[in-house]
Amino acid sequence: MFIRNETFYSFRKNYPVITCLTAIHLILFLWINLSIITGGLIPFGGWILQNGAGSTGAIRFNGEYWRLFTPIFLHRGIEHVLFNSISLILFGPALERMLGKVKFISVYLSTGIIANIATTLLTGFSYSHIGASGAIFGLFGIYLYMVLYRKDLIDAMNARIIMVITVLGVVMTFLSPNINVLGHLFGLIAGAALAPPFLIKARPFNVMQVRRRVPGDNEVGFNPDRWKKRRILNGRKASRILGWIFAALVIIGILSTLF
Repeated sequence: MFIRNETFYSFRKNYPVITCLTAIHLILFLWINLSIITGGLIPFGGWILQNGAGSTGAIRFNGEYWRLFTPIFLHRGIEHVLFNSISLILFGPALERMLGKVKFISVYLSTGIIANIATTLLTGFSYSHIGASGAIFGLFGIYLYMVLYRKDLIDAMNARIIMVITVLGVVMTFLSPNINVLGHLFGLIAGAALAPPFLIKARPFNVMQVRRRVPGDNEVGFNPDRWKKRRILNGRKASRILGWIFAALVIIGILSTLF
């Protein structure tokens, strides 16, 4: 589920929603920061950040409810945009394939908005925040529900990976500075709560399988017994994937000290 070995072309073709979301992250990040660095030579960067950030006071006092939606796409620091974009690229594709494009973008935005609503209701009037973390944790919430209640949609190896990553994510939420703790937690809860209706008719997915079409069949080709044939390799694969994820987190942490 979480190994990415596609070319850029095949990734863009197979996961158009993930590709668009990641592109929006990076474009807005560059736009905002280049505008600030150049002193406004690139216009509207400061305006986008000022009017798009989640602001408890602006939402509750001024009725600027678009701020429940726009923070999902905005990032300021390089470690912030890299962490959220990499997380989306790693953990989003399987769900986009399983749910379909419309359901995926719907649940992604819904969990992000719910996380921002919780933040607005439970923080002080001066609190401000940006980032896709609430929506990212919403994806983890869906996977967590699958691990607990829809074992037909996820194999044991990937279930272990999700549990480890989710626990690490929650722990780091409380240990890292300048984190929207409420956004992370309520994004996770929202994902788990919304999972049952969104997973109706969901299609199993395994990263080792190649999408193939059978004449007259629009479903993804999937052998439900395939995992049994690869049981010996599961432990090594899980360790290798976790190793790469840990390495990516270390690199992002180093970058965060440089910028």
